[in-house]
Amino acid sequence: MSEIKFPPFLQPGDRVGIVAPASAVQYDDLIPGIELLRSWGLEVVEGATLKSHFHQFSATDEARQQELQDMLDDPSIHAIMAARGGYGCSRIVDKLDFTHFQKHPKWIVGFSDLTVLLSHIYNLGYAGIHGPMAKSITAFGSSLAAESVGQMLFGELPAYAVSAHPLNRFGTATAEVVGGNLCILAHLLGSGTEVDTKGKILFIEDIHEYLYNLDRMMIQLKRAGKLEQLAGLIVGQFTDMKDNSDPDFGKSTYEIVHEHVSQYSYPVCFDFPVGHVGDNRAMGIGMTADFTVGERVAELTFLTSSSTII
Repeated sequence: MSEIKFPPFLQPGDRVGIVAPASAVQYDDLIPGIELLRSWGLEVVEGATLKSHFHQFSATDEARQQELQDMLDDPSIHAIMAARGGYGCSRIVDKLDFTHFQKHPKWIVGFSDLTVLLSHIYNLGYAGIHGPMAKSITAFGSSLAAESVGQMLFGELPAYAVSAHPLNRFGTATAEVVGGNLCILAHLLGSGTEVDTKGKILFIEDIHEYLYNLDRMMIQLKRAGKLEQLAGLIVGQFTDMKDNSDPDFGKSTYEIVHEHVSQYSYPVCFDFPVGHVGDNRAMGIGMTADFTVGERVAELTFLTSSSTII
């Protein structure tokens, strides 16, 4: 892959589009997030999908695709933040045309189902931001996460320090950061949006999965060669995981992940603040970072040195 390009960082007065490219959202849930973006000095451009519904989706595939296409094509829009995730991005990603985006790249912000879009633009050679969306950026416990998104959008790349976890594996790495929702990463295997993890720092998170399915997805990544040549692994939050009632699976979430990477030697950090939780720190997809896992703390510091700022 060629050198990763950074879209221009934001300045006060820049325009940010908000769209719902996947599941439907209640508009009232977005108002605090919209007001936060405005308090940062940004002009918010609201998509029609913020107030529409089509079964579980915010609109038909065609309407969601066209609205996102219009935002991608509009050179006056400097960033696009998703309203929420849910499901639906993989239904439209292959219909999107990124010709104008590549001429006037902009920051894409989201997580969960937005892993599809972030992975796609990464494969095109552009950095994106995995982080809180308009619905979640003002949720309980989100103040540090919101701050980190603001830092990243305005060019002040964050550094994180996390207390040690008993399952951590010590070590250091400097590499590009890739990843996102584990279910989506497994879903993308074999497609044009599949992520090359070789030599990368991979981060994973998920929600509402059965433990046996977590095990299956880790096996799927492993069999696809996505775990063996990592520079490092960051294991985020796995929220509201489910177990069989009788008999149970026999391992916890982190024990399952630990088992599947135990044969490798790269550094691993567990319980990182990223995922379907309030403290969902911004992660720069495609950005290079220094990653250190020590006895007392794990640290991740984002850099700009090996990437191109447009």
